[in-house]
Amino acid sequence: LNFDFVELNMNLPQYQLENIDVEKLNRLKVENNIFYTIHLDENLNVNDFNSYVANAYLKTILDTIEIAKSLNVKIINMHLSKGVYFTLPDKKVYLFEQYKENYLKSITTFRNVVENKLKSTDIRICIENTNGYTNFQLEAIDILLQSPVFALTFDIGHSHCVNNIDEKVVIERENRLYHIHLHDAQGKKDHMTLGTGDIDIKKYIQLADEHSCTIVLETKTVEALKKSVDW
Repeated sequence: LNFDFVELNMNLPQYQLENIDVEKLNRLKVENNIFYTIHLDENLNVNDFNSYVANAYLKTILDTIEIAKSLNVKIINMHLSKGVYFTLPDKKVYLFEQYKENYLKSITTFRNVVENKLKSTDIRICIENTNGYTNFQLEAIDILLQSPVFALTFDIGHSHCVNNIDEKVVIERENRLYHIHLHDAQGKKDHMTLGTGDIDIKKYIQLADEHSCTIVLETKTVEALKKSVDW
């Protein structure tokens, strides 16, 4: 389809660290004149209160950075976990909000460790919006963005499905926008073929162009991908 790059999604078994064939991927890269970006496992929670769990996720990211260096990857996409919440009679209480001092301290430590790992490289860890940022996540993002090695991914479909509340967050920090996940959406239906939903796709392609962003066409079937390319 003449794309410039492929995003390797580490939720899949073939892209777990122990299964990634760097030699093969580098060969395919040269043969097809492409590059790669990497999407980290969506379950990653480097701020888990269980230090064994948090350290395992952190090691996963640090080892992925080494893979990124070997593949000359410039963008590593990451979700920011909301963690566990308790459901009370009248509301949900997120434990990261309730114990925010612990959470933000952990975020700061994570930022510093990754920054040290990425110094003298041009790799960026891009934080992706999912289903509406919480207040504690907004504080975390701004702590991460204090470091030049962190940036933003804007998933326009995710934002559309939560009444575009994430768009303001991204636009206020658009000088740190590096990566876009592009797909159409309608109501709560997401990851649709371009041109079949309600999103003003051209608006976001222009935004990407203004900031020299890479764009992933994030549809989930071959047919939808081909139709999106035609569109």
